Amino acid sequence: QVHLVESGGGLVQAGGSLRLSCAASGSIFSINVWYWYRQAPGKQRELVAVITSGGSTNYADSVKGRFTISRDNAKNTVYLQMNSLKPEDTAVYYCAAAIVQVSRFIPDDYWGQGTQVTVSS
Repeated sequence: QVHLVESGGGLVQAGGSLRLSCAASGSIFSINVWYWYRQAPGKQRELVAVITSGGSTNYADSVKGRFTISRDNAKNTVYLQMNSLKPEDTAVYYCAAAIVQVSRFIPDDYWGQGTQVTVSS
C-alpha cells in the first residue's frame, strides 16, 4: 500500500509565497512521475506542474515563471514552490504520482488528500 501526504497549504496575501510538500510512503520501488493539480470552487481540476524521474518539468501556462516543481528522490517527496501568488491561485492543491510498488511491474496512480491554498487580495 502507498500513501501520499501533503503539507504546506494556508492563507497568504497576493504577491506572497508558499511551498507545498508531498511525501510518499509504503512499499515503493520507484516513482516515475509526480504531478500537482488544483481545483478551485466550481471549476474542473487542472494540471499545474509535472516532473519526471529524469527531472524534466512542465507547467500550466498560468503558473509558468511563478511556480517551481522539484523532487527529492531519496525522500520520495515532491515540492511545489509558489511565488508571486495571485487570488486566482486559490484552490485545493493535490499531489499525484505514478508509482511502481515493490513486487509489481507497472505503475499505479496515487493521490494525496489535498491541501487548501487561499490567496487574499
